[in-house]
Amino acid sequence: MNPAPAGGPDAIYPVALRLRGRRVVVVGGGQGAHRAVAGLLDAGATICLVCPVVTPALEALATSGSVTWLRRRYEPGDLAGAWYAVAATDDPAVNTAIARDAESARIFCSGPDDPPLSSASAGVGQYRGDDEVRGLEEPRQARGSVVLVGGGPGDPELITVRGMRALSNADVVIADHLAPQALLAALPPDVDVVDAAKLPRGRSMPQEQINALLVSHARGGKRVVRLKGGDPFVFGRGMEELEACTAAGIPVEVVPGVTSAIGVPGLAGIPVTHRGLTHEFVVVSGHLPPGHPDSLVDWPALGRLRGTVVVLMGVHTAAAISAALIEHGRSPDTPVAVIADGATARQRLIRTTLAELPRSVVAEAIRPPAVWVVGDVVGLHPVDARRGATR
Repeated sequence: MNPAPAGGPDAIYPVALRLRGRRVVVVGGGQGAHRAVAGLLDAGATICLVCPVVTPALEALATSGSVTWLRRRYEPGDLAGAWYAVAATDDPAVNTAIARDAESARIFCSGPDDPPLSSASAGVGQYRGDDEVRGLEEPRQARGSVVLVGGGPGDPELITVRGMRALSNADVVIADHLAPQALLAALPPDVDVVDAAKLPRGRSMPQEQINALLVSHARGGKRVVRLKGGDPFVFGRGMEELEACTAAGIPVEVVPGVTSAIGVPGLAGIPVTHRGLTHEFVVVSGHLPPGHPDSLVDWPALGRLRGTVVVLMGVHTAAAISAALIEHGRSPDTPVAVIADGATARQRLIRTTLAELPRSVVAEAIRPPAVWVVGDVVGLHPVDARRGATR
């Protein structure tokens, strides 16, 4: 008598894939595709995204060059050269076709619809279920509540323990595109992820709609996390969301985060202050250029400062800001550092001067997100920092 087979028809063999530098095709442009792309980027995969329309967060990744986006429907042959595929469209027939093409090409494929059609099952990411976080799950977030979480500058390991605890309890996560994307990939499938991206000079969810979503989900008894990049109260419009929840009688908590204004320069080895060199630093929003009627920045005062100026959201206005600072007293030779895609695997550091900044931004094809720092601290090197500056 032959023994019964050990595994049933749905039995799986757990294994982890090393995908760094290897082609992966993700078909779809919604929440499922967003989660898959977030996790695959964290694994270092080379991603081809196929879909006519995608979420704003996926569009931001395509614009930054993090993924290659084919703006069309799936076609036979799209899986050529792939090591892995994800069928994440909202059309079961298309997902079935992708799974069958992958099976024929002996490419492992995961999909959301019918597990038997998929040769792989995408598991929960490494940032969910970590032993240290599991031991800190209490006290639990109350149902019908909101937590405004600062996710830090991009690296998922830079979120606070309290922020991770809130995510581990969440029913709904309303996320910015600058929030650590790997954290979204690690959420269980039953957590509703809402893309609330605000792309620079592009698609964005209106703040009023975000406020309404926070309130409506909480009123429905959900534990809601508003996940932001950096800190909720540093150019994050967190106070508007706090006010909206409070006005609606929704319990709300604020979890501070590591702001990119300090964290990103720090990761690049640039302090915003240094003993004997600078006693002040200013963080300024560069989304409006000097002279704009809606700008609240006193650019003449900033030009007279001797300390450090950190500019956020200032890629498109770099030339105008540089000219204003020089006009109002800052030396054209002042060192400047531009850190693009800070706290991610794609981080780049470009050193230049205030006068040369506009040319450097163009020559280096700098795109948001980027932080730039003006001041003598940019010229510090480890030996100088240990000895202490005397200038």
